[in-house]
Amino acid sequence: MCWIERSEPWDLEAQLIPQLDLPLNLDQNRHNTFHSSLKELRAQARQRARELPVSS
Repeated sequence: MCWIERSEPWDLEAQLIPQLDLPLNLDQNRHNTFHSSLKELRAQARQRARELPVSS
């Protein structure tokens, strides 16, 4: 892991995501093979979480 300090990091991110294989990053990553599957799995997980009882 590494980092680069940038005043506008979203510009670099927009350039890198299409070039790299980042299966867990859905933003700007529709070209990834797992995008649709992961998007659906995350939606299902959110729905299950909403259905859980909330304790106080």
